[in-house]
Amino acid sequence: MARAIVYEEIDEYIDGLANRGDAALRAVEKQGLDEGWPIVGAAEGSLLHILARSSRAKRILELGTAIGYSGTWLARALPDDGELVTVEHNPETAEIARKNLEKTGVEKKVRILVGPAQSILADLKGPFDRASTGCARVGFSLPTTCCGGATSRGKIVRRRRRPSGRTTNASRRIRGWSRRSCRSATASRSR
Repeated sequence: MARAIVYEEIDEYIDGLANRGDAALRAVEKQGLDEGWPIVGAAEGSLLHILARSSRAKRILELGTAIGYSGTWLARALPDDGELVTVEHNPETAEIARKNLEKTGVEKKVRILVGPAQSILADLKGPFDRASTGCARVGFSLPTTCCGGATSRGKIVRRRRRPSGRTTNASRRIRGWSRRSCRSATASRSR
């Protein structure tokens, strides 16, 4: 039997340390777990929040809204004038997410686009400071399409300037990470 990326004991330990947010966010997490929604864990949600906040992201693209759990983590990391653009294929799921985003108080920072991600991405105007995808959760290798094409430098993902003055190529980092993540997630599911 193949071992997961992280030993189960380590995963449980990290999950026990994770910040679960306020009561509203914990209620969305509970809904996700009780109803079997494909949500990130609290540790991953905290990490998404830290990454978005530490990079001073003002605009984030999320592919795969589900019930709005990870979207809440991301939206809470944004400044007051920030925007999370999240794409959900299923209109009923998008409505559940909309209600949860209201419940968690981030609805003013979030724009949910409903429809097939590939066609939405074709018309979407960038740039975005960060991109997050649920491709591993849905078994769909969209990041190769999104990050390999639409997010190439200057189009969707913005190049960031480090405090040192050197620039980083965010699209290359996201493109490489996404392809590896999707391949490894798909491979582990097929075993």
